[in-house]
Amino acid sequence: MQDPIVTVVGAGLAGCECSWQLARRGIPVRLFEMRPERFTPAHHTADFAELVCSNSMRSDELTNAVGLLKEELRRLDSLIMRAADKNRVAAGGALAVDREGFARDITDTLTHHPLVEVVREEVTVIPSGTVVLACGPVCSDAISQRIMELCPDADLHFYDAVAPIVTLESVDMESAYLASRYDKGTADYVNCPMTREEYEAFVSALVSAEEAEVHGFDDAGVFEGCMPVEVMARRGPDTLRYGPLKPVGLRNPRTGKEDWAVVQLRQDNRDGTLYNMVGFQTHLKWGEQRRVFSMIPALRNAEFVRYGVMHRNTFLSSPGRLDRYYRLIADPRIRFAGQITGVEGYVESAASGLLVGIETAAEIHGQPAVDFPQETAIGALGLYISQGSIGDFQPMNINFGIIKSLDYRVKGKRNKNAEISRRSLEILDELLKKEVFQT
Repeated sequence: MQDPIVTVVGAGLAGCECSWQLARRGIPVRLFEMRPERFTPAHHTADFAELVCSNSMRSDELTNAVGLLKEELRRLDSLIMRAADKNRVAAGGALAVDREGFARDITDTLTHHPLVEVVREEVTVIPSGTVVLACGPVCSDAISQRIMELCPDADLHFYDAVAPIVTLESVDMESAYLASRYDKGTADYVNCPMTREEYEAFVSALVSAEEAEVHGFDDAGVFEGCMPVEVMARRGPDTLRYGPLKPVGLRNPRTGKEDWAVVQLRQDNRDGTLYNMVGFQTHLKWGEQRRVFSMIPALRNAEFVRYGVMHRNTFLSSPGRLDRYYRLIADPRIRFAGQITGVEGYVESAASGLLVGIETAAEIHGQPAVDFPQETAIGALGLYISQGSIGDFQPMNINFGIIKSLDYRVKGKRNKNAEISRRSLEILDELLKKEVFQT
């Protein structure tokens, strides 16, 4: 292949999407990935775009901001969305994927692309030329040190947790039942009900269970979207019942009534043999996870093929340091992408990589910048990380609050969200007429 014009560090969701957008526009890319030479505490395979937490990309509906973001990515020919749609598994109104098939498809696509050179080694210094640092929130020590030298406050961090996975055949279906909340779509979730007495005993065991040691961890340092169940339980006896164990919208077919609490399991692989515990991020010791989670009646004999773990995520204080194109203001040849920029979530990480890839391609080809506006979800994320918000900058999932409001009134929240999405997609369709998209 030609000499690379852009170096991308990290083959996670953001790095893969960025590499794809560059290569499909004729720009040679050198993509560095340190696995399998070196693994992070969160990764288990050598495949690109490994989903280390949930296998869900959340809602696929246009009345939800992440549903809008996914549709924008689809219209922009996102590699991540191609693989997600191809490897979709049943999850009601959400987009969940067979994580192994998803990662394998992305790995195969990029390793066989004639304009992508894959280098399986750790990067310890910032490469020369145009470089995209998409090394994830769990960076190696060496590259983390280089980033901290570029951005002295890069030691900002939060803790992320992973939920356990069990085999379906080990779930006691005499105690569980299949349903989706509010009977929405098909019955895609395994629901594990608990009585009041069972729930209270479970919470009591959970708050006193022994936790695995995580250096520097405290409850306040956890990202709210991935709060460990034991941390939630410490906030009050009913916190879980109003959170991931809420029974609302679920009626037990055996009793015809709503249970006191319900643990949901979601399909994790295409064959439907593995299910993850929805919202059950945890950092309990593995033996404690088995002991406490086996108190859930339907999981009394559950086979855990993966236990929950916790890892430290690093993110930049991006406002004032990165621009709307995710370029380092102090040295614009360096761009960042993914969770390290302060976007939170799989789809958001892919969106940042897509924007960096498209805008970098436009710059290299001498074309005008796309300048995704705040009316689009992709543009709103770029503007959020570059302009920030009132108060301390914190990681952010896409939400309608950071997308530009309508200048007219629409009655009803769902109708309003649907109208924002309609407007966003109309604007995006106009942007697609720009030269950088004529590939």
